[in-house]
Amino acid sequence: MSRMLEEIRQQPEALERTFSGGLRGVEKLRQLMRKRRPRLVVLVARGTSDNAALFGRYLLEITTGIPVSLAAPSIATLYQARVDYRESLVVAISQSGESTDTNLVLERAREQGATTLGITNERSSTLAGLAEHVFLVRAGKEKSVAATKTYTGQMLMLYLLAWALEGGVRMPELERLPETVESALRLEPEVRALSERYRYMRHAVVVGRGLNYANAFELSLKLMETCYVVAERFSSADFLHGPIALVEPSFPVFAFAPAGVTWPSMDETLAKLQGLQAEIVAITDSGNREVDARATRVIRLPRRVKEILTPIPYIVPAQIFAACLAAQKGLDPDQPRTLHKVTLTL
Repeated sequence: MSRMLEEIRQQPEALERTFSGGLRGVEKLRQLMRKRRPRLVVLVARGTSDNAALFGRYLLEITTGIPVSLAAPSIATLYQARVDYRESLVVAISQSGESTDTNLVLERAREQGATTLGITNERSSTLAGLAEHVFLVRAGKEKSVAATKTYTGQMLMLYLLAWALEGGVRMPELERLPETVESALRLEPEVRALSERYRYMRHAVVVGRGLNYANAFELSLKLMETCYVVAERFSSADFLHGPIALVEPSFPVFAFAPAGVTWPSMDETLAKLQGLQAEIVAITDSGNREVDARATRVIRLPRRVKEILTPIPYIVPAQIFAACLAAQKGLDPDQPRTLHKVTLTL
């Protein structure tokens, strides 16, 4: 069994530790933000952490009403531009805390007047030393190159950040997320069997919308880095503005399809894909039965999940699928070719 799959299975305990261990720091930041509420939040990250940041953008704007921007690190690292970060909260997200460009952006932002927060899995990292405030992801050492438990830990920390900014997030619901993830892990035998069908898959599309748009990016990344599948990712709305033309009969499309406000748009996209005879694999929960009429195959969480809480449990069967597909292809997801756990870029 791969380390990737082992670490996927560790997520309920990792999320419990992250939640309980972070409460004091989150409450401290909440008190500070009441006095110095930011006019803007800027998120800076790379790789899987950047996908967590994309999720954070949707979550924070939806729940707090504060505008959120995703930083372009090259503005600071290559163009040496000075940005006015006064009255802003700049949040750097990094599994290792050693991403060179992410840390440089945070350092410059602090010099230019921002309140700074670091979200990392490494207590003694450079990022933890640079940031004024630190949210520690307590996932334990992540040994596989493919990030899994640190991704969901970062997402949980972004929920806690939304709470600190007095957004519409309920702590008792967050506290129950590890239990929901535990139920998602019970889908492993079903997902493993499904992965056999896609052993020879070389191209795919992943679609999501709203809060699950980031999960489309994350599943796509996992398919690319662990299975060497060319996986394009789109918003279900953007997909209709041109990229749908690449779909032909039996073309594999993976869709995150919760019930709620994003479902009508996703339903429209899936209906068109169905008309093109695409092979659609939908990830959903017991709250959405309509998707059965659209998808070729459905991966369904056994419990109904509120849309705002779906991103963490929904990514779990997607992670399992990538790990199992890599095994089907005879690949090692823990050591993808040319990749390392820490990537240093400017």
